[in-house]
Amino acid sequence: MSKIQVMDEILANKIAAGEVVERTMNVVKELVENSIDARSTEISIKLIDSGVKEIEVMDNGIGMDEADAKMAFERHATSKLKSLDDLFYIESLGFRGEALPSIASVSNIRLKTSDGKVGTIITMSGGKDQKVERSDLQKGTTITVSDLFYNTPVRLKYLKNLYTELAYITEYVNKMALSYPNIKFTLINNDKVLLQTDGNGDLLKVIYEIYGIDITKKMIPIQGENDDYSIHGYISFPEITKGNRNSITTFVNGRVIKNNEINKCIIDCYHTYIHKDRYPIIILNIDVDPILVDINIHPTKMDIKFSKIDSLKELLIKEITKKLEELTLIPEVSVRDYESVREVKNQVSLIPEEKKEEKTSYEEMKLDFEVQEEKKEYTKPVEKEEEKEGEELEEKKVRIKKMIPRGVVLMTYIVAENEDGMYLIDQHAAAERINYEKILKQMKEKPQPIDLLVPIKIELRPEEFILIKEKIEFLKEQCFEIEEFGNNTVIIRSHPNWIPEEKSEEMIRKMIDIILEKGSFDFDQFIWRMAATTACRMSVMANTYISPEDQEWILENIRYCENPFTCPHGRPTIITYTKYELERLFKRQLD
Repeated sequence: MSKIQVMDEILANKIAAGEVVERTMNVVKELVENSIDARSTEISIKLIDSGVKEIEVMDNGIGMDEADAKMAFERHATSKLKSLDDLFYIESLGFRGEALPSIASVSNIRLKTSDGKVGTIITMSGGKDQKVERSDLQKGTTITVSDLFYNTPVRLKYLKNLYTELAYITEYVNKMALSYPNIKFTLINNDKVLLQTDGNGDLLKVIYEIYGIDITKKMIPIQGENDDYSIHGYISFPEITKGNRNSITTFVNGRVIKNNEINKCIIDCYHTYIHKDRYPIIILNIDVDPILVDINIHPTKMDIKFSKIDSLKELLIKEITKKLEELTLIPEVSVRDYESVREVKNQVSLIPEEKKEEKTSYEEMKLDFEVQEEKKEYTKPVEKEEEKEGEELEEKKVRIKKMIPRGVVLMTYIVAENEDGMYLIDQHAAAERINYEKILKQMKEKPQPIDLLVPIKIELRPEEFILIKEKIEFLKEQCFEIEEFGNNTVIIRSHPNWIPEEKSEEMIRKMIDIILEKGSFDFDQFIWRMAATTACRMSVMANTYISPEDQEWILENIRYCENPFTCPHGRPTIITYTKYELERLFKRQLD
């Protein structure tokens, strides 16, 4: 008897389910994508116990007739691909034809559908015993999946707790609502509404429903295109960040994707604007000819490969950087009326329960948002100034109005003013930014070598020595005179002029540590980190007295920086109390 046999269809579907259906979120994802492909304008997702007990996805799409409803449960049955050529021009979210048979094989499933002419109900248990009945003619499709993984107990055992499963589903549905603001989404778990959008096509309103008013008012619209790609969406002010990359939401032709290369490009645009362990909130739609992307990489269809990815990265860098450079990013200190706050706290118990859950209407938020947009100071050349002291006259773009120093508090913060209000400037962060941009410019231009009176000898482990040998030519191009010096040792006889002589050994050892870090060597990251480290070491520290002349030097030079609002590590350099806020503090403004 032959040892090699064709798998039973049910067994094959269960194996496929291991790739397509890992958790309850995957079921929701596949069913919602089918509803979107069916041209639905309303999609309702109802869960019982985070979907572990039951998932119901109901839409008002085009529906199916009886023959198509039966065929939908056959493996590799799809209406979205007709030939091999279609695989290279995919415009639908689904196309493999694996989702429904895979889900059906590990659950009890009921499909109710109608194309307006005939209504059909199909029920199955564990992918078999298909039962077909007639139903009403309400156009659309409702799929109910219950007892997920009841016949694969090992997979059921490894589901996370109900809160975790619900969090995954909520995150996914939120992202689909952001991708399709023209579709009305409703998400309900155990009769509690978690999300409800109205499908009017207003992306900002969907952001408001998901993130709330405070974040919505700190989002910046972005739009741009080139010959290959078109992008549109919203990016957050640098002051609004999250602790993980999940805050970066990207779509390609409406499909939620995760692409590390694109995420890294976006994060790099915020380099020095935010701390290295924080991430901006991004909602970005990328439109591209389907022939330039490959989504047929993994059954989940979350990963994607781009042709001409350099063109996309150039567009992202150009548009995001331009937006960030247009904005005046000085955080304003908000002033609370503490008496009013106490009054509100004392009255909370008197507010009816239904009133407590009311939140600001979107129309009120939108009006407030538009007012705030008008008040935002988009950077323009504040004034044109000329360099003096015998240097050639050069017009320079100024990012901040001239400030007059009035003293230093806590030997750390410079107090300054102009006609707009009062400013507090972190003397170390501001000096660090000034020095960072100066050093970065020197590093990108041709540096000059400085000979060391006493060469620096550095001993390394064998594997470290190999890595440094690989980078010796690169270091020589940067004006380091470096050579092998015995077993697993290098000696450095000169360094570029951007390294302070008094800190040369400390800085060179830091540079070696950066080169030896695991991962591929990134020249731009190396330049940024070396410039930031050097600037930090050579800048005036906190808790250090500085003279009025030094204060003036910092205030004058910070104005000319490309990004005067944060230090190279993303900390703010300056905050402001506006004249209005100061007058509120002293009760000169009582509104």
